[in-house]
Amino acid sequence: MLGFIWVLREYERGVVFRLGRLSPQPKGPGLVILIPIVDRLVKVDLRTITLNVPAQDVITKDNVPAKVNAVAYFRILDPNAAVVQIEDFMVAASQIAQTALRSVLGQHVLDELLSEREKINTILQAIIDESTAPWGIKVSIVEVKDVEIPSDMQRAMARQAEAERERRAKVINAEGEYQAAERLKDAAITIAHHPIALQLRYLQTLLQIGTTNPSTIVFPAPIKLFQPFLTQPGLPKKPTTGDANRDGTEA
Repeated sequence: MLGFIWVLREYERGVVFRLGRLSPQPKGPGLVILIPIVDRLVKVDLRTITLNVPAQDVITKDNVPAKVNAVAYFRILDPNAAVVQIEDFMVAASQIAQTALRSVLGQHVLDELLSEREKINTILQAIIDESTAPWGIKVSIVEVKDVEIPSDMQRAMARQAEAERERRAKVINAEGEYQAAERLKDAAITIAHHPIALQLRYLQTLLQIGTTNPSTIVFPAPIKLFQPFLTQPGLPKKPTTGDANRDGTEA
């Protein structure tokens, strides 16, 4: 393209200085014709820009050293401000992102840094966006990418996680024992009020044993256990030997 004829794409705008003074409106897209020597054009890209924030050495609130890097996504909303208000908006945005990363992460403990990424990302996005707003830049997303901690700290965290799992397992086991004891207590109360339930349970146990283990098993049991099943309601009881003798004597 010639120095006084520019063809700007759909995502490009041209900031024009006429004799050093800024034109009110950026040019483009399409064909832009400038006055030679009088006009100077600075091309600005309006697409979303990916900014990789270099890894930063951070000391968390609980005094744990960590190395953290991040990525930020932003785009230019006001081309004139991006050219006039700041010399190099890419370098400035990178510096602000690094400073905000160290400042924000230093106010949180390591557990929050690992488990509350969304909260930290939102705080970073708000801080960086507020700082870059006067330059016509809108920061849409900030994401913490990698968190590196020392190897001895990783081993300590692994031991802590293992201890926590063992604690939960013991609590769950104790809760199960407690619930089982409660059910046994309820069963004992039920059997105390309804003795027939014990006999039915006994017969059910015999049935289960006979099904799972097909062999002959002899269980000694008192005859009184089966007395309720042998006695039919409404029938006279069979006289005992003593009663028969008394009847014979009286006869």
